[in-house]
Order: sequence, then structure tokens, then C-alpha cells
Amino acid sequence: MRAVITVIGKDKVGIIAGVSTILADSNVNILDITQTTMQDVFTMIMLVDITKSNISFHDLSDSLEDKGREIGLSIKIQHEDIFNSMHRI
Repeated sequence: MRAVITVIGKDKVGIIAGVSTILADSNVNILDITQTTMQDVFTMIMLVDITKSNISFHDLSDSLEDKGREIGLSIKIQHEDIFNSMHRI
């Protein structure tokens, strides 16, 4: 089972480290990652494998959102099928 994580906010040191630490602690594997900074706005999309996660999807989502609030970013996670359905033309 895969999920898509989006991160948006003002660029600062440690964003990728903060998100990837939560994922590693939750036994979530990063399959693909793309990130860019436009002026001072950081954007990142991650495709992750949640098959072997040691916490529930809800708890993972809460942990990511908490980290986002802590560092002033929007961090969201969605199941891949929901993400694809929302972005289908």
C-alpha cells in the first residue's frame, strides 16, 4: 500500500530530516521524492510505502501534521488511490 505526502511552506533547515525521521521511526519506506524551492517557498512530494508501517495511518497522519505545525509547514498524507482519484482529469 502506498501513500503520497505533500509538504509546503517557508524554506528552512531540517524539513526533509524532520519528515524522514518520522517515516523511519514508523517503518515507512520512501519510494520517490521530489522537492523544489521557489524563492523562499519549499515544496515536496513523497511517494511512500506504508505496507510495513508500525503505526496506524491515522496516527502517521497526526504525527506528520504535528511536525508541520511545529516547524510552520503544511504536511499532508493521502492514500495513493485517493490522491490519484482527486487528480484524474
